[in-house]
Amino acid sequence: MKSADPMPAPPKEACATCSIYRAANLKKLGVNLDAWDYMVALAGNPNTGKSTVFNALTGLRQHTGNWPGKTVTRAEGGFAYEEQRYKIVDLPGTYSLLSTSLDEEIARDFILFGQPDVTVVVADATRLERNLNLVLQVLEITDRVVLCVNLMDEARRHGVQVDDRQLARDLGVPVVTTAARSGEGLPELLRAIAEVATGRVVCRPHRLEDEPPALKSALNELVAQIHALYPGLPNARWVALRLLGGDESMAEALRKGTLGNLAIPARTDFDRANPTVSTAS
Repeated sequence: MKSADPMPAPPKEACATCSIYRAANLKKLGVNLDAWDYMVALAGNPNTGKSTVFNALTGLRQHTGNWPGKTVTRAEGGFAYEEQRYKIVDLPGTYSLLSTSLDEEIARDFILFGQPDVTVVVADATRLERNLNLVLQVLEITDRVVLCVNLMDEARRHGVQVDDRQLARDLGVPVVTTAARSGEGLPELLRAIAEVATGRVVCRPHRLEDEPPALKSALNELVAQIHALYPGLPNARWVALRLLGGDESMAEALRKGTLGNLAIPARTDFDRANPTVSTAS
Protein backbone atom coordinates (compact mmCIF):
# COMPACT_ATOMS: atom_id res chain seq x y z
CA MET A 1 0.00 0.00 0.00
CA LYS A 2 1.35 3.33 -1.02
CA SER A 3 2.07 5.61 1.90
CA ALA A 4 0.28 8.95 2.14
CA ASP A 5 2.08 12.00 0.87
CA PRO A 6 3.92 13.78 3.65
CA MET A 7 2.43 17.00 4.97
CA PRO A 8 4.00 20.11 3.41
CA ALA A 9 6.56 21.80 5.55
CA PRO A 10 5.36 24.94 7.35
CA PRO A 11 6.43 28.18 5.72
CA LYS A 12 9.75 29.55 6.81
CA GLU A 13 9.87 32.77 8.76
CA ALA A 14 11.29 34.59 5.73
CA CYS A 15 8.11 33.83 3.76
CA ALA A 16 6.17 36.30 5.87
CA THR A 17 8.05 39.13 4.20
CA CYS A 18 7.35 38.13 0.59
CA SER A 19 4.54 39.56 -1.51
CA ILE A 20 2.98 36.17 -2.27
CA TYR A 21 2.60 35.47 1.44
CA ARG A 22 1.05 38.88 2.05
CA ALA A 23 -1.38 38.49 -0.86
CA ALA A 24 -2.47 35.09 0.47
CA ASN A 25 -3.35 36.76 3.77
CA LEU A 26 -5.94 38.96 2.04
CA LYS A 27 -9.55 37.82 2.41
CA LYS A 28 -11.98 39.83 0.32
CA LEU A 29 -15.13 40.34 2.36
CA GLY A 30 -17.26 42.27 -0.14
CA VAL A 31 -20.06 43.80 1.91
CA ASN A 32 -20.22 41.01 4.49
CA LEU A 33 -18.84 43.10 7.31
CA ASP A 34 -20.83 43.44 10.51
CA ALA A 35 -17.91 44.70 12.60
CA TRP A 36 -14.42 45.85 11.87
CA ASP A 37 -11.16 46.67 13.60
CA TYR A 38 -9.99 49.54 11.39
CA MET A 39 -11.58 52.00 9.00
CA VAL A 40 -9.83 52.98 5.77
CA ALA A 41 -10.73 56.02 3.66
CA LEU A 42 -9.84 55.83 -0.03
CA ALA A 43 -9.27 59.28 -1.55
CA GLY A 44 -7.88 60.57 -4.82
CA ASN A 45 -8.34 62.62 -7.95
CA PRO A 46 -10.81 61.32 -10.55
CA ASN A 47 -9.39 58.80 -13.05
CA THR A 48 -6.52 57.60 -10.87
CA GLY A 49 -7.77 54.00 -10.68
CA LYS A 50 -9.11 54.50 -7.17
CA SER A 51 -12.15 52.29 -7.80
CA THR A 52 -9.90 49.59 -9.22
CA VAL A 53 -7.90 49.58 -5.97
CA PHE A 54 -11.17 49.41 -4.00
CA ASN A 55 -12.49 46.50 -6.05
CA ALA A 56 -9.19 44.62 -5.83
CA LEU A 57 -9.21 44.80 -2.03
CA THR A 58 -12.89 44.05 -1.44
CA GLY A 59 -13.70 41.67 -4.29
CA LEU A 60 -16.54 43.91 -5.45
CA ARG A 61 -17.16 45.08 -8.97
CA GLN A 62 -19.73 47.58 -7.81
CA HIS A 63 -21.45 48.32 -4.54
CA THR A 64 -22.78 51.84 -4.51
CA GLY A 65 -25.34 54.05 -2.86
CA ASN A 66 -25.73 57.69 -1.90
CA TRP A 67 -24.31 59.48 1.11
CA PRO A 68 -27.14 60.23 3.56
CA GLY A 69 -29.02 63.30 2.35
CA LYS A 70 -26.67 63.69 -0.63
CA THR A 71 -26.84 62.78 -4.30
CA VAL A 72 -23.14 61.94 -4.47
CA THR A 73 -22.40 58.25 -4.97
CA ARG A 74 -20.38 56.37 -2.37
CA ALA A 75 -19.02 52.84 -2.22
CA GLU A 76 -17.96 50.78 0.77
CA GLY A 77 -16.81 47.24 1.43
CA GLY A 78 -14.39 45.27 3.52
CA PHE A 79 -11.43 42.95 3.64
CA ALA A 80 -9.55 40.94 6.22
CA TYR A 81 -5.76 40.92 6.46
CA GLU A 82 -3.53 39.36 9.10
CA GLU A 83 -6.60 38.42 11.15
CA GLN A 84 -7.82 42.04 11.26
CA ARG A 85 -10.97 43.30 9.57
CA TYR A 86 -10.97 46.55 7.61
CA LYS A 87 -13.90 48.70 6.54
CA ILE A 88 -12.99 50.66 3.40
CA VAL A 89 -14.93 53.71 2.21
CA ASP A 90 -14.32 54.91 -1.33
CA LEU A 91 -14.68 58.70 -1.16
CA PRO A 92 -15.84 60.78 -4.14
CA GLY A 93 -13.01 61.59 -6.53
CA THR A 94 -11.85 65.13 -5.94
CA TYR A 95 -8.99 67.44 -6.88
CA SER A 96 -9.03 69.38 -3.61
CA LEU A 97 -10.41 69.50 -0.07
CA LEU A 98 -11.14 73.20 -0.22
CA SER A 99 -14.87 72.57 -0.52
CA THR A 100 -15.81 74.27 -3.77
CA SER A 101 -18.10 71.34 -4.66
CA LEU A 102 -20.27 68.79 -2.89
CA ASP A 103 -17.81 65.99 -3.71
CA GLU A 104 -14.97 67.92 -2.08
CA GLU A 105 -17.09 68.74 0.95
CA ILE A 106 -17.99 65.09 1.54
CA ALA A 107 -14.40 63.88 1.17
CA ARG A 108 -13.12 66.66 3.41
CA ASP A 109 -15.68 66.08 6.16
CA PHE A 110 -15.11 62.32 6.23
CA ILE A 111 -11.33 62.64 6.55
CA LEU A 112 -11.55 65.66 8.86
CA PHE A 113 -14.24 64.54 11.31
CA GLY A 114 -14.65 60.82 10.65
CA GLN A 115 -11.02 60.20 11.66
CA PRO A 116 -10.39 57.02 9.65
CA ASP A 117 -7.56 54.86 10.93
CA VAL A 118 -5.82 55.13 7.56
CA THR A 119 -6.41 57.40 4.56
CA VAL A 120 -5.08 55.90 1.34
CA VAL A 121 -4.59 58.59 -1.30
CA VAL A 122 -4.47 57.12 -4.81
CA ALA A 123 -2.43 59.18 -7.28
CA ASP A 124 -1.82 58.83 -11.02
CA ALA A 125 1.87 58.07 -11.64
CA THR A 126 1.69 59.81 -15.03
CA ARG A 127 0.35 63.04 -13.47
CA LEU A 128 1.95 62.87 -10.05
CA GLU A 129 2.80 66.54 -9.71
CA ARG A 130 -0.83 67.58 -10.21
CA ASN A 131 -2.09 64.86 -7.86
CA LEU A 132 0.23 65.91 -5.04
CA ASN A 133 -1.96 68.97 -4.40
CA LEU A 134 -4.61 66.71 -2.83
CA VAL A 135 -1.97 64.62 -1.05
CA LEU A 136 -0.51 67.67 0.72
CA GLN A 137 -4.00 68.82 1.75
CA VAL A 138 -4.78 65.41 3.25
CA LEU A 139 -1.46 65.49 5.13
CA GLU A 140 -2.59 68.74 6.78
CA ILE A 141 -5.61 66.91 8.22
CA THR A 142 -4.31 63.54 9.34
CA ASP A 143 -1.02 61.82 10.22
CA ARG A 144 -2.24 58.38 9.16
CA VAL A 145 -1.75 58.39 5.40
CA VAL A 146 -0.51 55.94 2.77
CA LEU A 147 0.19 57.25 -0.72
CA CYS A 148 -0.64 54.74 -3.47
CA VAL A 149 1.01 55.80 -6.73
CA ASN A 150 -1.14 53.88 -9.19
CA LEU A 151 -1.08 53.32 -12.98
CA MET A 152 2.60 52.45 -12.95
CA ASP A 153 2.05 50.34 -16.08
CA GLU A 154 0.93 53.50 -17.92
CA ALA A 155 3.87 55.44 -16.48
CA ARG A 156 6.36 52.91 -17.77
CA ARG A 157 4.82 53.07 -21.23
CA HIS A 158 5.39 56.82 -21.18
CA GLY A 159 8.94 56.51 -19.85
CA VAL A 160 7.99 57.98 -16.47
CA GLN A 161 9.90 56.78 -13.41
CA VAL A 162 8.83 57.32 -9.80
CA ASP A 163 11.35 57.30 -6.94
CA ASP A 164 8.97 56.03 -4.26
CA ARG A 165 11.65 55.94 -1.55
CA GLN A 166 12.60 59.59 -2.03
CA LEU A 167 8.93 60.53 -2.21
CA ALA A 168 8.28 58.73 1.08
CA ARG A 169 11.16 60.61 2.70
CA ASP A 170 9.90 63.95 1.38
CA LEU A 171 6.29 63.39 2.42
CA GLY A 172 6.92 61.52 5.67
CA VAL A 173 4.41 58.73 4.92
CA PRO A 174 4.61 55.29 3.28
CA VAL A 175 4.52 55.35 -0.53
CA VAL A 176 3.58 52.27 -2.56
CA THR A 177 3.68 52.01 -6.36
CA THR A 178 0.94 49.91 -7.96
CA ALA A 179 -0.73 48.87 -11.17
CA ALA A 180 -4.01 47.81 -9.60
CA ARG A 181 -5.50 46.39 -12.80
CA SER A 182 -2.92 43.61 -12.80
CA GLY A 183 -2.52 43.36 -9.02
CA GLU A 184 1.00 44.77 -9.07
CA GLY A 185 1.97 46.31 -5.74
CA LEU A 186 -1.25 45.39 -3.92
CA PRO A 187 0.51 43.07 -1.41
CA GLU A 188 2.82 45.95 -0.52
CA LEU A 189 -0.18 48.28 -0.23
CA LEU A 190 -1.88 45.86 2.17
CA ARG A 191 1.22 45.74 4.33
CA ALA A 192 1.49 49.55 4.41
CA ILE A 193 -2.20 49.92 5.37
CA ALA A 194 -1.84 47.38 8.16
CA GLU A 195 1.36 48.94 9.51
CA VAL A 196 -0.14 52.43 9.69
CA ALA A 197 -3.49 51.21 11.08
CA THR A 198 -1.87 49.17 13.85
CA GLY A 199 0.71 51.83 14.68
CA ARG A 200 3.70 49.70 13.68
CA VAL A 201 4.63 52.58 11.39
CA VAL A 202 4.28 56.13 12.70
CA CYS A 203 3.96 58.75 9.97
CA ARG A 204 5.65 62.13 10.19
CA PRO A 205 3.92 64.02 7.38
CA HIS A 206 5.36 67.05 5.71
CA ARG A 207 3.55 70.20 6.85
CA LEU A 208 4.06 73.93 7.04
CA GLU A 209 6.42 74.16 9.99
CA ASP A 210 5.45 77.61 11.18
CA GLU A 211 2.92 80.28 10.33
CA PRO A 212 3.76 83.98 9.96
CA PRO A 213 3.53 85.78 13.32
CA ALA A 214 0.46 87.79 12.28
CA LEU A 215 -1.37 84.60 11.28
CA LYS A 216 -0.25 82.58 14.30
CA SER A 217 -1.85 84.98 16.78
CA ALA A 218 -5.20 84.98 14.99
CA LEU A 219 -5.03 81.21 14.47
CA ASN A 220 -4.37 80.44 18.14
CA GLU A 221 -7.21 82.71 19.22
CA LEU A 222 -9.64 81.12 16.78
CA VAL A 223 -8.63 77.57 17.74
CA ALA A 224 -9.32 78.40 21.40
CA GLN A 225 -12.78 79.73 20.50
CA ILE A 226 -13.60 76.63 18.43
CA HIS A 227 -12.52 74.34 21.28
CA ALA A 228 -14.73 76.33 23.66
CA LEU A 229 -17.75 75.91 21.35
CA TYR A 230 -17.03 72.31 20.34
CA PRO A 231 -14.94 70.53 22.98
CA GLY A 232 -13.20 67.52 21.54
CA LEU A 233 -13.77 68.49 17.92
CA PRO A 234 -10.98 66.85 15.89
CA ASN A 235 -8.73 68.96 13.71
CA ALA A 236 -9.78 72.32 15.17
CA ARG A 237 -6.58 73.88 13.81
CA TRP A 238 -7.44 72.92 10.24
CA VAL A 239 -10.99 74.21 10.71
CA ALA A 240 -9.56 77.50 11.95
CA LEU A 241 -7.24 77.73 8.94
CA ARG A 242 -10.17 77.19 6.58
CA LEU A 243 -12.22 79.85 8.37
CA LEU A 244 -9.35 82.32 8.09
CA GLY A 245 -9.07 81.36 4.43
CA GLY A 246 -12.70 82.27 3.79
CA ASP A 247 -14.21 78.76 3.51
CA GLU A 248 -17.90 79.68 3.33
CA SER A 249 -19.23 76.15 3.95
CA MET A 250 -17.20 75.89 7.15
CA ALA A 251 -18.28 79.38 8.22
CA GLU A 252 -21.93 78.50 7.55
CA ALA A 253 -21.64 75.36 9.69
CA LEU A 254 -20.14 77.46 12.48
CA ARG A 255 -22.89 80.12 12.22
CA LYS A 256 -25.66 77.50 12.29
CA GLY A 257 -24.07 75.58 15.14
CA THR A 258 -23.85 72.41 13.05
CA LEU A 259 -20.07 72.11 12.86
CA GLY A 260 -20.02 69.30 15.40
CA ASN A 261 -22.63 67.38 13.39
CA LEU A 262 -20.29 66.96 10.43
CA ALA A 263 -18.60 64.01 12.11
CA ILE A 264 -19.71 60.55 11.02
CA PRO A 265 -21.72 58.45 13.49
CA ALA A 266 -20.01 56.10 15.92
CA ARG A 267 -18.60 52.97 14.31
CA THR A 268 -21.25 50.69 15.73
CA ASP A 269 -23.95 52.87 14.13
CA PHE A 270 -22.22 53.48 10.81
CA ASP A 271 -24.10 50.91 8.75
CA ARG A 272 -27.48 51.82 10.23
CA ALA A 273 -26.86 55.49 9.55
CA ASN A 274 -25.57 54.86 6.03
CA PRO A 275 -27.84 52.24 4.44
CA THR A 276 -26.74 51.01 1.04
CA VAL A 277 -29.37 51.69 -1.60
CA SER A 278 -28.09 49.56 -4.46
CA THR A 279 -25.82 46.63 -4.99
CA ALA A 280 -24.41 44.90 -8.01
CA SER A 281 -21.96 42.05 -8.06
